[in-house]
Amino acid sequence: MAGGNSPWLEGFSDAIGFVGGAFLGFGLGQLTGLDLFAPGYGVASMGGIVLVGLGAGLGKRWARQWRDKRQSEEA
Repeated sequence: MAGGNSPWLEGFSDAIGFVGGAFLGFGLGQLTGLDLFAPGYGVASMGGIVLVGLGAGLGKRWARQWRDKRQSEEA
């Protein structure tokens, strides 16, 4: 239990941040023509994979920052 957060809050916020960020990355890829599900491993497919991965990682990071900020406000 990092930082005094409950395990449920930590897991749920990480999951929401990860999945939400992945969806945002997927949507950005669709808007820019980088299709994650394009056949083969071309530029469009690899670009879509990168955007989903970056979105998921950033979403989890933002969730952790939110938890840290929330905990510092309670203290």
